[in-house]
Amino acid sequence: MSEFIAPAPGEWNGGSRPLFLAPMSGVSDLPFRLLSKECGADVTITEFTNSTALTREAATSWRRMESHETEVPFIPQIFGGDPGDMATAAEMLEESADLIDLNFGCPAPKVTNICAGAALMGEPDRLVNMVENIVGRVNVPVTAKMRLGTGSGMNNATEICQRLEDVGAQRLCIHGRTLRQRYSGVANWSSIREAVNSVEVPVIANGDVTDASSAAACLEATGAAGLMIGRGAIGRPSVFADIKVGLGWMDEASLPWIQNNQNWHEMDSTSQAFATRRWCWDRYIELSEETIGIQARWMMRHAIAFTKGLPNAKKVRNIMHDQNTPKAMADAISQFLAKGV
Repeated sequence: MSEFIAPAPGEWNGGSRPLFLAPMSGVSDLPFRLLSKECGADVTITEFTNSTALTREAATSWRRMESHETEVPFIPQIFGGDPGDMATAAEMLEESADLIDLNFGCPAPKVTNICAGAALMGEPDRLVNMVENIVGRVNVPVTAKMRLGTGSGMNNATEICQRLEDVGAQRLCIHGRTLRQRYSGVANWSSIREAVNSVEVPVIANGDVTDASSAAACLEATGAAGLMIGRGAIGRPSVFADIKVGLGWMDEASLPWIQNNQNWHEMDSTSQAFATRRWCWDRYIELSEETIGIQARWMMRHAIAFTKGLPNAKKVRNIMHDQNTPKAMADAISQFLAKGV
């Protein structure tokens, strides 16, 4: 077992379990991953990246594989329908990666149309052989993320988990929906429980965890070794701290957005939301400048997400379009958030 993978812990008794930032295209860039760790995420994973593009040395794809010395462990996630390209990409990443994660959960048509991501759950023999080949060709732990099944016929996540354990996968993550569901309906935590009980390796639960209450409910229902949070963290990386504070795993007074606001407990909920997101936004920009530089396209996506749901958030697009440089755009978003505090 890797130093970065703890054994399956058994039933949840209220104690802390690791929180993972899900690998999300257009969201999980390096600065956002580093920010999420500062906000309480224990483990971050890169954006899921096409293995074939990596083997062709595509610059845009390799940019998603950038890391920083503070991102420990560094876990790149790859997807693909070609077993050879998947193994080659894993070998290319081996030197810099602490673990390599394989994506069998993405439901996006551009991924499933090449029989990659969640589509591979419809071809379990191919999926398992792919993982076995990669495990045999790299010297770092291999982990995998999947869904419950394709939604056509019986769900097969439990069977696949058992087979992946047999071929050497060291940790598994299950999103409690099928490929056909995409992100609709309610995550099926009881099916995740079935998989948790069927294997010895740790299983991480993913789906519908958005706050401390849902985190506790998911851990109780699944007995999972940890929780992965995706959509609940978009524009709100503070969700990791919210969960840890709510479950007694972290002291609220240690949160930087509270330390920066001495009158925090006198503020109403809207002002607290503005203050939290302003601290997160400013830190995201600082981390961008310290690492890969401010990337206008990434920053614009995050700006919309960071302000979503706040009063006058619709003005943000106009605010950004009125700026001439990425730094001016970043400052304008910070000023918008400051006005709500």
